[in-house]
Amino acid sequence: MRQRPGTLLRAEITKGTFLPFIGAYDVFSASVAAQYYNGLFLSGFSFAASFYGLPDIGFICWTDLVAFAQRVRTVLPHHHLLIDIDDGFGDSEIACHVVSLLEAAGASGVIMEDQKRPRRCGHFPGKQLLELDEYLVKLTRVLATRQNLVVIARTDASDPDERMRRAKAFSDCGADAILVEALPDLGIVKQIKDTIRCPIMVNQIAGGKSPSWSFDDLEKGGVSLVNYSTPCLFGAQTGMEQTLSQFKDAGGRLPNGKSGASPLASCTNLLYENMKRRDLR
Repeated sequence: MRQRPGTLLRAEITKGTFLPFIGAYDVFSASVAAQYYNGLFLSGFSFAASFYGLPDIGFICWTDLVAFAQRVRTVLPHHHLLIDIDDGFGDSEIACHVVSLLEAAGASGVIMEDQKRPRRCGHFPGKQLLELDEYLVKLTRVLATRQNLVVIARTDASDPDERMRRAKAFSDCGADAILVEALPDLGIVKQIKDTIRCPIMVNQIAGGKSPSWSFDDLEKGGVSLVNYSTPCLFGAQTGMEQTLSQFKDAGGRLPNGKSGASPLASCTNLLYENMKRRDLR
């Protein structure tokens, strides 16, 4: 019997493997990213933008997110699938329900933040934090509810002392890893690692508050996991704008693929590969 996704991800985290997760905004972008990386991140920023056409400030409905995870897992049965669940979409009861459904859908792990609603993108100003005790109640219940799912606790605290206090409290509570959002300096990682018992994750987003670090920089800096929220979304926007601009300038003539490759064939082949993975033909 194949091991559960959460068990497989936890085993890699325990081994100390450096794990990048590439953000996807729909099943197609996840399929493209899966050709390059084994870790996929269902990004709240990217999903809000693609599914609703709205900013990442709390519009996501948990039912839509669970359905998204189910669709991705159907065509990508073997990749690590990490899900952004914001603050758990409400109180502890809702958070636990969402976590149970995502685990049943085949998610490998979730990230749950300590922001108060109305929430904000982690790299924008105006964020408010839940009281630590309130968040710890939710985190404790989620940890008790999950079976094998990896639970990563995220703090959006920017004050150094508060950031450290929350990271330690999350670790003591039993979180599998701590995500320190909008990290300005990798030197902070070492300070936090000296006080907690679990791995540290950071978030990289182009144009965000954190510098752009290489895999080597991150690993040497003590980071174990890193999620890239938006490369697929931003790449898609850039590609679409360039393609449509060229299409318009060419008077409606479709461009040919590079090096003679057929865009139609390339896209169709990827879709058929998705079918083969689950014998959907």
